[in-house]
Amino acid sequence: QVQLVESGGGSVQAGGGLRLSCVVSGNIVSRNCVGWFRQVPGKEREGVAVIYVGQRTTYGDSVKGRFSISQDDSQNTVFLQMSNLKSEDTAMYYCAARGGNWEVCSRRRQVDFEDWGQGTQVTVAS
Repeated sequence: QVQLVESGGGSVQAGGGLRLSCVVSGNIVSRNCVGWFRQVPGKEREGVAVIYVGQRTTYGDSVKGRFSISQDDSQNTVFLQMSNLKSEDTAMYYCAARGGNWEVCSRRRQVDFEDWGQGTQVTVAS
């Protein structure tokens, strides 16, 4: 089991940027896929980006070219750099982790992820 703690959320004007952090602790060796998801009330949780064994990445279509996921193994931290933010990016952002292969990781499906953080709120004012 692993523990995930997100930070870095806040309020920002449209066009601005934020960097979210997810500190992973516990049995991290067993979790080679870490992802960022987001959710607004009344909607399903959306897979924003994932990183697999600290290298391979994939993104949702709505954030491609604006968001970047990276991993710093020395800090056991996964980052989500968000730029050119839009009002529709407003959501609670969650970090999640799983073990397994790239095929499943890359699907970015909530149901496939085993461990979750508590979330950090991002609000973009237009």
